Formats: sequence, C-alpha cells, structure tokens
Amino acid sequence: MKNAMKKLLTAIIVLVAAQSALAGVKIEHWVSPTGARVYFVESRVLPMLDVQVDFAAGSMFDPAGKSGTAALTRSTLDLGAGTRDETAIAEQLADIGATLGGGADTDRASVAVRTLAAPEKRNAAIDILRNVLQAPRFDAAIVEREKARTVAGLKEAMTRPDSIAGKAFWSALYPAHPYGRQATPESVAALTRDELAAHHARYYTAANASITLVGDISRPEAEKIAESLLAGLPAGSAATLPAPPVVAPGNTVKLAHPASQAHVLIGLPAIERGNPDFFPLLVGNYTLGGGGFVSRLMKEVRDKRGYAYSVYSYFSPLRQTGPFQIGLQTKRSQAQDAIKVTRGVLDAFLKEGPSAEELAAAKANLTGSFPLRLDSNKKILDNVAVIGFYGLPLDWLDRYQANVQAVTVDDVKQAFSRRVRPAELITVTVAAD
Repeated sequence: MKNAMKKLLTAIIVLVAAQSALAGVKIEHWVSPTGARVYFVESRVLPMLDVQVDFAAGSMFDPAGKSGTAALTRSTLDLGAGTRDETAIAEQLADIGATLGGGADTDRASVAVRTLAAPEKRNAAIDILRNVLQAPRFDAAIVEREKARTVAGLKEAMTRPDSIAGKAFWSALYPAHPYGRQATPESVAALTRDELAAHHARYYTAANASITLVGDISRPEAEKIAESLLAGLPAGSAATLPAPPVVAPGNTVKLAHPASQAHVLIGLPAIERGNPDFFPLLVGNYTLGGGGFVSRLMKEVRDKRGYAYSVYSYFSPLRQTGPFQIGLQTKRSQAQDAIKVTRGVLDAFLKEGPSAEELAAAKANLTGSFPLRLDSNKKILDNVAVIGFYGLPLDWLDRYQANVQAVTVDDVKQAFSRRVRPAELITVTVAAD
C-alpha cells in the first residue's frame, strides 16, 4: 500500500510539473538600483526557494599567464566568509537543511543556495549566501589546500586521453582568445591568495551580477532578498569583454598517447548566445549527431562500419563565439578511416540538409522532451539563469517550441553553411597511429 501511494504521489508531482512547464514560465525582471539584473519566478508547488547569483567572472577573465584564477576563486569562495570558517558554514547549512552550490565555467561564476521557503529557514540561508558573496576570507591554509587539490586533479587529467583531447581542442580553436587558455599545474601552483581576492574584488560586483530566484515567495520578498545580497557588494562595473575570437585556418593536431583507443574531436568556433541561427542549428544537429542512435553520424560511423561505440555533435553557444564539436572514440588503427567517414557525413549534411522526415522527427523529439527541461524548480532556475546572464528574451522558454516548429530544411542548410565551414575545421586526435 505504501509503495502504491508513493507511486501515486510521484505521478501527481510529475503531472503537475509537466502541466506547469506546458503552461509556460512567468519570468519577472527588474534592474536593481545597484545595476544588477534580477529575474524571478514565483512557484508555489513546493515550499522551497532556489537563489543563484551569476557573475561575468569565468575563465575568460583569467589574467594572461594566470589560468585557473576564476575556478580557484570560486572553489574557495564558500570555504570561509566573515566570522564563519569552513566548518561553521557547513554546520549552519546542515542545521537548516540548506545547500550551497554553483561553480565556474568559461563565461560565468555562480553561487547558489537551495533552502526551505519558511522565513526563518530562508533568512538564515540567505544570510550565509550574502556572507559568502560579500566577505570571503580566502584563508591562506584553505587556499593552499585547494591549490594542491586542483594541481593533483590537473596532473591526473593530463594522463587521460579524453582530457588531453579536450584541452588541445580548445587551445587549437582559440589560439589568441581567452577561451583557449588552459589551467596547468604550474599556473595554478603559482596563484596567490591576494590574486584570488583581487579577482573577487574586480568581478564579484553588483553591476556585474545577475540574480535568479525561483520558489515559494512573493515579488516583494524576492526584491528584498535581491537587495540584501547586493547591498554589501561594491558597485563596480560590468566586465569588459575581449575582442571576439578570430577563426583560425583549419588544421590537424595529433598527440601521442599509449591508449588503445584514439580520441577524436572535430570542430570550429561557430555561434554566440542569442544568435538567430540557434534554432536552425539545434534542429539540424539533432539529425546530424545530436539525436543519439537515430542521427546520421551514429548510423554511418557506428551502425554501418562499427568504428565507434558512440559519436556525437553539438553546438555550445557562449557569450562570444562558442564551438561546434563532433566527438568520437575508435581503435587507433582505424582513426583516420573514422575521421574520413565522419567528415563525409558532415559534408553530405551541409550539402543536403535534413530530409523532410528527419526534420519532422527532430522537431517532435525536441518539442516533446521540452517539458522535462522545466519539471523542477532547479531546472527552471538553471534555464532562467541562462536567460538572465546572457540577456535572452524573457519569452525565450515560452517561444521555444514554436521556434523549433518554425524551422525549415532551407533554414537548416543556410544556418549550417554560415556556421560550419569545412575549410576551417580543426581536427584533434589523441592516440592515433
């Protein structure tokens, strides 16, 4: 009986979440007096509150020669703040049933808290989040410990062909742009506590922030929380972006490794966030390599020839031009044959585009699975945070399915011709004969 009731409750929750997703997400937006952008979704389904603060403070803002600054700054941010040491933060979060999360990627650094929405619980959680944002301690011992941990992780990653391929790929795609800078054991080991504090002081500012709140609170309560998080931050200014990436001529990079499997990455800088080519590329890529076993790459590379267990493709739009990437693993002895077939599939797709049947299948999958992207407050938070940080239209989620359905075969062909230029493709192979 208990199991049956549990299953019933689970089904009800899923149904409610799906209906909510289909009904759309109402995003409220305002700019705080400090210049921060705030995005709020009222959700009364669960007595929970999710808050995420994003800063333009990712690895693209690492100083030259100091790669790893952004990541190490973020990883030490919540390990001591104000009068709270690392242990006190962990214990106080546990006492109220809250969690801290976030991280740093190429464009942004984020700090998030998930808490019960009851005032006494959320106020305590928000106080910890505010403390972490405004007064990180960067204790010398903690910094040295995290440096050692990061260095060990980087050294281990340098032994793995997949990691080696990924780093080489980004370096080859962005040889003169910060996107191509890679943290090394040496660059991280040389970082100082003062450099982390300086990165925080420059980039963790109100004018450089985007705040997203999703949960069981009202608009006035959301405004109060946002202002409390921003009040102690320096006003600062928005981060200055570097010059856009310049696409380098296509080339081939081969790196030795004793692994039995060759790791292959093919791609080029292709698209930035907010570009109108996004939806044609999204729909078209489902047919090319984003649709799993029904994609052309899987059919030709895996099913027909057995060159790889898995092969994929995707576009990763960033604040500046993010990559298009094809990836696969294969026996090192057949790496060149696998690359030839992969390039052939891509060339044919660029010429033909998807068939009418492939286009319809792609649209059905992308629209049919869309509600699953919004079936929890955390997923709504993630999506709205992207909208806020990258300045996408507030109705981006509401129009997602319509934008997918509007794509034509010609749209796909034209978008791919603009964004995927065979002569500029970079091929990185690790462990090829």
